[in-house]
Amino acid sequence: MTKRTRQYIGILAAVVVYYVIHEGAHLLVALALGVFKSIRFMGLGLQIDVFSYQMTNPQMGIFCIAGAVATFATAWILVLLSKRICSSRSEMLKAAMWYVTLALLLIDPLYLCVLCGLFGGGDMNGIRLLMPEAAARGLFGLIGVANIVVIWKYLLPRYKASFNQ
Repeated sequence: MTKRTRQYIGILAAVVVYYVIHEGAHLLVALALGVFKSIRFMGLGLQIDVFSYQMTNPQMGIFCIAGAVATFATAWILVLLSKRICSSRSEMLKAAMWYVTLALLLIDPLYLCVLCGLFGGGDMNGIRLLMPEAAARGLFGLIGVANIVVIWKYLLPRYKASFNQ
């Protein structure tokens, strides 16, 4: 399998895993609260729709932050497992896990710090029910910067060395 093919498959895996984890967390919270309405497919993505009028503000905030918490936790599990992942002989597995880890570490902090102001809020609309938006954006910005440092100083050298073997 060529390097380019592994890259494309890795990126596709990252998109799929991100949606399963992020939207799956929203789904689990909606089901636990008894407010699940439907799964809406929108272009390339999907969204968990809820009966929001049945939710308190804290419940809506928890529902909205659940996706980011799930992606953060999963990303850090992958960071902690990176030594084991990089010792695999499968170039495909390593490529997929590289892109999945990057996606999980970067997408939510980037969106919730910067892009939510440009694209209509999304999860930030509920997160601001738990804390001021400026504080939430600052927190996700700090998480994003910390994740970039981990990628640059820890993950990139480890994955680069494993691909060069």
